[in-house]
Amino acid sequence: MLSDDALGHEWDYHLGPKDPEEEEGPWGGGLGLPPPGCFPGSWYQDVGLDCKGAPEGAEARAWTVYYYGLLQSCLQQAGLPETQDRSPAPRTGCPGAEVTLCILGAPSTYLSVLLEGGLQSPGNMLLCLSPAWLAKVPAPGRPGESALLVSKAVSFHPGGLTFLDEFVPPRRATYFLAGLGLGPGRGREAAELARDLTCPTGSSAELARLLEDRLLARRLLAQQGCVPVPATLAFTYKPLGLLQGGEASPGLRLVELSGKEGQEALVREEVRAFLCSEALGDALQVAVKLSGWRWRGRQHLRLHPRADPGMVADTVLALLERLEEEEAVLVEAMCLPARLPCPGSPPPGPELAMRLCALVCRTQGDRPLLSKVVCSVGRSDRPLRHQSSLPRSLEVALAQCGLEEAAQVATVRRRVKEAAEAALAAVLALEAGLSAEQRGGRQVRTDILGVDFALTAVGRSLTPVALELNGGLCLEACGALEGLWAARRPGPAAEDGAAAPLVETMLRRSARSLVEGKRLLVVGAGGVSKKFVWEAAHDYGLKHTERANLASCLPPLHPSPFLQLHLVESDPNHFASQLVETFIHFDVTEHRRDEENARLLAELVRARGLQLDGCFSYWDDCLVLTALLCQELGLPCSPPAAMRLAKQKSRTQLHLLRRLGPPWPAPSLHAVPCCPLASEADVERAVHQVPLPGVMKLEFGAGAVGVRLVEDAPQCHEHFARIARDLQGEADHPGIGLGWGNSMLLMEFVEGTEHDVDVVLFGGQLLAAFVSDNGPTRLPGFTETAACMPTGLVPEQEAQLVQAAFRCCLGCGLLDGVFNVELKLTGAGPRLLEINPRMGGFYLRDWIQELYGVDLLLAAAMVACGLRPALPAHPRARGHLVGVMCLVSQHLQALRSTASREALQALHDRGLLRLNLLEEELVPGEYEEPYCSVACMGPSPAEARLRLLGLCQGLGIDGPHYPVAHFLSHFK
Repeated sequence: MLSDDALGHEWDYHLGPKDPEEEEGPWGGGLGLPPPGCFPGSWYQDVGLDCKGAPEGAEARAWTVYYYGLLQSCLQQAGLPETQDRSPAPRTGCPGAEVTLCILGAPSTYLSVLLEGGLQSPGNMLLCLSPAWLAKVPAPGRPGESALLVSKAVSFHPGGLTFLDEFVPPRRATYFLAGLGLGPGRGREAAELARDLTCPTGSSAELARLLEDRLLARRLLAQQGCVPVPATLAFTYKPLGLLQGGEASPGLRLVELSGKEGQEALVREEVRAFLCSEALGDALQVAVKLSGWRWRGRQHLRLHPRADPGMVADTVLALLERLEEEEAVLVEAMCLPARLPCPGSPPPGPELAMRLCALVCRTQGDRPLLSKVVCSVGRSDRPLRHQSSLPRSLEVALAQCGLEEAAQVATVRRRVKEAAEAALAAVLALEAGLSAEQRGGRQVRTDILGVDFALTAVGRSLTPVALELNGGLCLEACGALEGLWAARRPGPAAEDGAAAPLVETMLRRSARSLVEGKRLLVVGAGGVSKKFVWEAAHDYGLKHTERANLASCLPPLHPSPFLQLHLVESDPNHFASQLVETFIHFDVTEHRRDEENARLLAELVRARGLQLDGCFSYWDDCLVLTALLCQELGLPCSPPAAMRLAKQKSRTQLHLLRRLGPPWPAPSLHAVPCCPLASEADVERAVHQVPLPGVMKLEFGAGAVGVRLVEDAPQCHEHFARIARDLQGEADHPGIGLGWGNSMLLMEFVEGTEHDVDVVLFGGQLLAAFVSDNGPTRLPGFTETAACMPTGLVPEQEAQLVQAAFRCCLGCGLLDGVFNVELKLTGAGPRLLEINPRMGGFYLRDWIQELYGVDLLLAAAMVACGLRPALPAHPRARGHLVGVMCLVSQHLQALRSTASREALQALHDRGLLRLNLLEEELVPGEYEEPYCSVACMGPSPAEARLRLLGLCQGLGIDGPHYPVAHFLSHFK
């Protein structure tokens, strides 16, 4: 409740003049000089803040100095060192080939993003303190669009290190985010810079004008997001087109006025009816305020008793005189503060109210993700606003108000999460229906959204009610909360950073920007398990010819080309042949002629006039051929010798056994003794050299086909003869490497847990690594049964696996690419099973993208084009996935009934499981590969495991012959 002296009081939301054009400061459109003497010290002295070729006037220069001082003050309060000036020695780089994340705005608003960007992409997160440090230039081949060039900026690095840098030549932005405004001043300049860029853009004045209009936001949330909003009566004058027509929203009434004068009778009637309506519930007061872009965040608020309609109507009539087109006067119910239970006597003093600020980010697949919740707590008789109280976590705020029971706190957090994510989903749905012009450019998307809530009681439950949408204010509040711990450790874990999902989205969109328009040759289209490649190409906007629209398989393609793909494939009827710019039919199955075939393919490429930026393959059989072809065409790739070495399993192990170092630890520590087997005589020799039991496998095999545990010499001879008889060539089992022959190897069997490590290398540097755990196999076979990601290992063991995989790749000469390394973690450390010199198969690409937002396929395409992949240095998983494999030999009855493809797909579509189809037909056989992978996601490995086990029991996948609980036992 409000105290009596507060009723009818006008609360100022700003301290400056009341003209909105004058009150917002430079990024919101204000004019004038910054306040003098704001920051102690002399940070701006002897610092090169001028930008060559773009001189600033005295006023603009004063604001640049002001923001530089603000940055230093923010760094100082966070316990971070002062910015070093490196501008006298300009930086050089590779314009157009490097990630450049650029922010133009107040340092205090974006500090959390800048620091996170410096950690995830060192040196590539840039803060521009003046629009003069940026320039737009027309983009070739993109009429009406411009590239954004950065000549000067503050660059951010790990540990909070910052440098004032000048760039010669200027860096080309791959992502742009700006503080915006419509009035004169820097906000207007930022809005002009953000409009119609070729690079991804996280904001625009056009979108901000829509989303920060309170009335439009409330109608959007109530109609599309089903998010509770305050009961509101709105008097609109020439409203936005998006507000005209449409269905009525519960508790939200729009009254369109024909003019601003002569409306007294209508206003009084509408106000009286509204104040008497049930939509206001138990509200005792109403607020009268203005809505529209001019009034965003800084306006006058008048509070009146609900029982005084005359006073409310008088205020409305007075404010109508200030309206301009597309603005409104709102009368809204003041949410009653939630009365939280207090043990014992209620605390002395006024009743407390809470305002919640939720920051939600757009993540992989355009899915909203709540990043952080920050709360303000204050007297319930005074309006709470940003920057008027100290930020605190939801748990601390609820405890301060008397609610500490863990289950109730979790319920409140869940409701805030659902409402905030629904709000962003509604915004994204709105954007999807807007044209590029309405959004402010083809590349403009809302990547981050702040949602302000009041916590109130609806019935017997605590409910967050959405008040308004904003961007910078919530981001700044979250950064301020994190700043409490910046200079003092221990504090909240790094993964709690509010800006982490946003930075990952910035990097992901930057990667697409860098690859846009690149021309790639793919060698080998792959089988059903690789169909995701073409689905991904479709999602990315694959350029295709008119004849290549495969309507029967995929929906229509995006109108703007992302990649130009050309394909070399043996099967002339492969569905992917209709999805590419150029299809080259060529037999790639005879690998003994790879060198000759590489020369012939190079001639075909030149004869067709293909100008390629890169060439790569994700299909085992074509990896060496691809390396040879890249060599012929002068395209980036790991050396053919390295690919041959990694492709032949015995050569890999024997080569690494000889790599004794330095440096130490040497790759030899991870290699496993083995012998190549080309004849029965080789088998006889091998059983005396390799300790038994051992493992026999195909030299060039894939998918664990033909891999078997052998206990003694007779079993070795028997298995060798069986493989020599059954798997003689490609026709016997396509896609597992028999085009290279059917020679085998015998290697020592090592005890331990099995793991996959998928690594991204560029120029011999390890950019990313993702570790997954595998369940026990069904010996004597080694077909995969179950998997879990992220790994459940302790960090030290995870690091051992990553470094072992990295060292083994370098030891074989694999310097550039995405590689899958299979290892076992033994009591003596990691031991190498094999290196697959391509990205991980089965479900791995899908899982990594789902959990970490990193697309290994896109990373491989970037490496193939000679581009450093735009990846977060420390990706954080968004949950846990646990999955099992389904085999036709074990699950044929279930796969034809309870776990049919249609049933599994339906569960996948409902989000109850994650399905990766690996085979098309239900054909049992002795040398089988998994038919599909079925997985469940959860906030913890235990919850994901329990969900999966329950589903497998219900679907008939679990049983005595296939004990899923046993296969998942490694993941406890």
